[in-house]
Amino acid sequence: MSDQLKRIVIIGATSSMAEHCARLWVTGQRVDLTLVGRDADRTERVAADLRVRSAGSTVRVLAAGFSDPAGIGALVDAIVADGMPQQVLIAHGTLPDQQQCQRELVLAAEALDVNAVSPALFAEAFAGHMEPHGGVITIIGSVAGERGRRSNYIYGAAKGLVTRYAQGLQHRMAGSGSALKVVLVKPGPTATPMTAHLAARGLAPVESVARLIVDGSAAGKPVIYAPGKWALIMLVIRNLPAVVFNKMNI
Repeated sequence: MSDQLKRIVIIGATSSMAEHCARLWVTGQRVDLTLVGRDADRTERVAADLRVRSAGSTVRVLAAGFSDPAGIGALVDAIVADGMPQQVLIAHGTLPDQQQCQRELVLAAEALDVNAVSPALFAEAFAGHMEPHGGVITIIGSVAGERGRRSNYIYGAAKGLVTRYAQGLQHRMAGSGSALKVVLVKPGPTATPMTAHLAARGLAPVESVARLIVDGSAAGKPVIYAPGKWALIMLVIRNLPAVVFNKMNI
């Protein structure tokens, strides 16, 4: 471990948002970067690209499952034993098919686990170590968690849990006087492989979303809407009367 380098850990490092954040973090500086992914080969390809972009950085790869609570705890313990992170990005997740989730409860359970329970457990494990030391834990949520909608309410429910979890963790850190910052990112629809089946019109470029995540994390912002226009859009959506909202096909 390189003690002089900023230590960054990315959970879900093969996600497009995470990969673009990593590229920004290695640009113009040397960092100590740990990439965690479920697919070792894909994660190693991301790492190889980052090593080319920043020859002076240390980039290591860990392959792990994201569903077992004991495994998550042991993985985080091992990462921290190698050096306390200054920045953690929790970015893994999927975009499930709502209709399939309605028909198959196993798929609904898997979607809720990977998009809600797993990110919360990773954040909780890192927070336990980082609370006395400070740093930043950034968690990728979604604007979908702002209000349940017929088109994606399984995914939205998962991201709603992430929102409430992050708020609670922020409240805990404020109460303890910890310097640890918890940053909740709420992207709108973004052009990534996960949204490749959606119409490209209206999708935000992943590069600009990653820049907002990196800059907002550095500033320790409690909430980042990416792009920022979604703060106003979701303010309207949250406050629409049910009699109006229920007539909308969204």
